[in-house]
Amino acid sequence: MRIAAKYSHMNGEEFLLVRREKLWLEILDLIESIDVADHRIKVSRENKTKRGALFYSPTSMNQAFEEGLENFGWKSERNPWITQSEQLLQDIPHMLPNEQIKAVAVAGQEPILSYNQTDFVKSRIAVEVRFGKCSFVAHDLFAKHLGFFVLNAIDVGIEILPTKELETQMPFGIPYFEQNLLNILRQGRGVPAVPLVLLGVAP
Repeated sequence: MRIAAKYSHMNGEEFLLVRREKLWLEILDLIESIDVADHRIKVSRENKTKRGALFYSPTSMNQAFEEGLENFGWKSERNPWITQSEQLLQDIPHMLPNEQIKAVAVAGQEPILSYNQTDFVKSRIAVEVRFGKCSFVAHDLFAKHLGFFVLNAIDVGIEILPTKELETQMPFGIPYFEQNLLNILRQGRGVPAVPLVLLGVAP
């Protein structure tokens, strides 16, 4: 697999090159180490022109990234509890889950289970790999990475997506780099207000 396109938002890549070069190289090396041919295993059930063709499997590629990042020590980070209190929502994200519940209870509020999670975090860098449903990418870019950045939990968010070149050889409905680059650019230079790197990968 190769990096075919790249976009640095609010100097995200520059930060990585200067402050987290080793981690940045880990990600680049992992991408290049994945043999995309191994993941062309999904038999198409789509329209007549593509039915029976072999597609690249989103599940298989996601799994390859997951295993590779975990081998490098990247781990999931979750902010499991939320509540109605604005002050508590600002205070509890850096607490352990059981401490969050206690803080909410002491304040007389009801803890609400949340699934605000970043798949891979290491040394304040967050990575999301998206070869599946397209709705999650906008949430990553405009809510998840931003949320963890505002809470001072990360410095940069990285989003790994297929390019259009790869997307055309995958099942219908997969998000791709060019589409989400436009989503960022149309908002203006300062939105979202978090340093990001978009990586578009191709066979």
